[in-house]
Amino acid sequence: MSLEDILGIDTHVHIQIDDHGHHGASREQREAMDRYFGSSEPTRTLDETAAYYRERGLMAVVFTVDATTNTGHRPNSIDDIVAGAQRHPDTLIAFGSVDPLQGEAAVDELRRQADELGARGFKFHPTVQGFDPSDPAYAPLFAEIEQRGLPIVVHTGQTGVGAGMPGGLGYRLGLSNPMLLDEVAARHRDLQIIMAHPSVPWQDEAISIATHKSNVWIDLSGWSPKYFSPNLVRATRTYLKHKMLFGSDFPALTPDRWLKDFAALELGEEVERLVLKDNAVRLLGLDDAV
Repeated sequence: MSLEDILGIDTHVHIQIDDHGHHGASREQREAMDRYFGSSEPTRTLDETAAYYRERGLMAVVFTVDATTNTGHRPNSIDDIVAGAQRHPDTLIAFGSVDPLQGEAAVDELRRQADELGARGFKFHPTVQGFDPSDPAYAPLFAEIEQRGLPIVVHTGQTGVGAGMPGGLGYRLGLSNPMLLDEVAARHRDLQIIMAHPSVPWQDEAISIATHKSNVWIDLSGWSPKYFSPNLVRATRTYLKHKMLFGSDFPALTPDRWLKDFAALELGEEVERLVLKDNAVRLLGLDDAV
């Protein structure tokens, strides 16, 4: 598919299993997520994920999360994810992920993923990875990404990981308060930051940050648009229409369900075009590759 033929770009797609058959999350984590979202989607390989999105005329930003230190469970192979995107350049865009708790080793791994593998951005999940992104200790990590002109996508708000489990499996929701990213955006002015998901229960904070900081975006993944707050719908329709991104959170939520419910909001052709495709093209620099 050419960029002109693409109907939309799903900016939030999880790869559950790599080319070596390794799952990126523990069985306990996966089962809690499936219960939380009511998901019955089968586990798909990278090639199967590419076929799924190509069939729908969509591109997908794919990634895993490296939370090895905090969870004791190694992630999917970043090498496999990038290689899969290179096999399917018309459909997949691969982001990397590093474990911030690993200090200088994380910076070294980031350099490897960006410079040697060709990762197009990086994914972080503060709650699962167990780190406060506003802590200056992580500034060198973000500075390396900023220097390379790559975007980051950072989980915000509540999470299905550990949901309904005793103590939420020990995961702390406060680490994913979007206000912590305001510090990062102020410190790293050229770093493009995607706040992932409607940031329940901090939606107004996320809207405020995206309004104030030109380098902050919002992806609308993880929630059916039918459940978006009135403030989020209003911002998407008007003053933040150039900074909102289509994202499903596949396989937890399918792009089919998300797109159907988004269309029902009746935001108008211009807004739909911006959110579904044009904003992501601009953010990811895809227009430069055409």
